Amino acid sequence: MNTHTQTHTYRKTAIAVGILFVIATVAALLSTALTSGALDAPDYLARIATQSDQVIAGALLLIAGGISAVLIAALLFPVLRRSGEGLALGYLGVRILEAVTLFVDVVALLLLVTLGRDFVHAGAHAVAASDLTALGAVLQAAHHWAFPLNPVVSGLGALLLYSLLYRSRLVPRWLSVWGLASAALVFVFGLLRMYGGGSLVLALPIGVQEMALAGWLIAKGFSMPKGRRVTERRSASPALSPVGSRP
Repeated sequence: MNTHTQTHTYRKTAIAVGILFVIATVAALLSTALTSGALDAPDYLARIATQSDQVIAGALLLIAGGISAVLIAALLFPVLRRSGEGLALGYLGVRILEAVTLFVDVVALLLLVTLGRDFVHAGAHAVAASDLTALGAVLQAAHHWAFPLNPVVSGLGALLLYSLLYRSRLVPRWLSVWGLASAALVFVFGLLRMYGGGSLVLALPIGVQEMALAGWLIAKGFSMPKGRRVTERRSASPALSPVGSRP
């Protein structure tokens, strides 16, 4: 692959990754907005039944976010492996695990939709309604545990990503340092949330930072250090020398 083709490929990769970061962030925000009202209500099963379309849409958005997370890591792997193949592979693995936590949440949400509809149909049958409420509590617990587990995993993945970006200088180092600090905060938020604490404020910096990173990648692309560009240009050029010339 010559230098021009490789640079063009990197540019397309940067744009695609930037767009996927936007999709993942917007999907997470919209999913929370669509589902939180019904899930946090005291009569959540009845509310979910009446707002089932919103909850299903929220679940579909989580799927989009999970797919985006994996695609980001997959697209970045050929770029990041130059700065540490082990870390790049670890980042891909953590992103897959992050998607798994989202899909667990999706299953819990969709089962709650079915349960909410059955709860409404049960009506005055107190015994059936009681059984459905108990099962609903289990599914609610699955949802509430998946919620803090996701930032723990995504925070770990972000730490790997921004460590690689800092080493490779593919983006400005101030952006990588901002990412490392934000990743640490969201990781701490997830841990605190698992113990019943943690403020959502801790998770806000990573959202802002990822939008800044996405904007940079879409507008500027990856920054190829001068030394690397020269090395790749030389390796891509055929070793031609006049016949009979001395080395």
